[in-house]
Amino acid sequence: MFARSAIRAAQPLKRNLLLRTYATEPAKPAGNPLLYAAGAAGVAGAGYYFFSSSAGQKAESKVKAAVGGEPKVAFTGGDQGFISLLLKEVENINHNTKKFRFKLPEDDQVSGMHVASALLTKFKEEGAEKPVLRPYTPTSDEDAQGYIDLIVKKYPNGPMSTHIHNLVPGQRLDFKGPLPKYPWTTNKHDHIALVAGGTGITPMYQLCRAIFKNPDDKTKVTLIFGNIAEEDILLKREFEDLENTYPNRFRAFYVLGNPPKDWAGGKGFITKELLKTVLPEPKNENIKVFVCGPPGLYQAISGNKVSPSDQGELTGILKDLGYSKDQVYKF
Repeated sequence: MFARSAIRAAQPLKRNLLLRTYATEPAKPAGNPLLYAAGAAGVAGAGYYFFSSSAGQKAESKVKAAVGGEPKVAFTGGDQGFISLLLKEVENINHNTKKFRFKLPEDDQVSGMHVASALLTKFKEEGAEKPVLRPYTPTSDEDAQGYIDLIVKKYPNGPMSTHIHNLVPGQRLDFKGPLPKYPWTTNKHDHIALVAGGTGITPMYQLCRAIFKNPDDKTKVTLIFGNIAEEDILLKREFEDLENTYPNRFRAFYVLGNPPKDWAGGKGFITKELLKTVLPEPKNENIKVFVCGPPGLYQAISGNKVSPSDQGELTGILKDLGYSKDQVYKF
């Protein structure tokens, strides 16, 4: 079976774990360490980030573009440095989330992003000694020419998200990348599971796009996505389209902390019972479980990363369910 019991997963979830809701509140001062704090997609110490392309690779890409072999790319990594991009459009998604479209330096350029990877953003507040650095995963297709899209949730104490939300078309933001994450290749795993909270959905969407736009990739995908309210479910229409188009390969399960009265999905938080029901079993060798969201999500589901280059030990629900460290990747 694709999932052990889709019917069980849709039933109200009764067991309470010592967790809290997902991804719309910033980190709070000392208190219950299991409260879900704010987190951008895969955010960690910016100083650890490294880039995948050398100067030689950058020169090679330029030669290929010149002879028509590959499209020109905006971000080549290595020693390229930050690039200032012009904000073209802003779209309101909900009460605290917007989509921002930034223009690439040339209209016929693609971003240069690979799957999975992110971009580092930078700005310096007036009077500050150091700039603010935050990674974001674009939601635009890697083949899109002339622009990149970012979906950004504004956090009350988030300096970068507040800065981006205050931008208007015609202003600029600095970007650098790509920041390499999990390198995906066609049919790398038979079945992957994506456990996400809040804006942690963006690298998961990047993976899904790569898999389902490739006719040779037959990977099965299960998404478990936790949020506060129904309006906080980002990219839901895109995931519904995938579920309708690939009903035997893609399934999505949504969990809300404050669901409406007629909500038929999970309620409260992502529980051990839900994951046991819908995830591919750990005894299946060629599977991978990806986790991304606020710190509380990591703490409850998989344990936190030590750094972008150190996944840390596997703890939490996934360890309790019998998954190994090699079967889990933390964005």
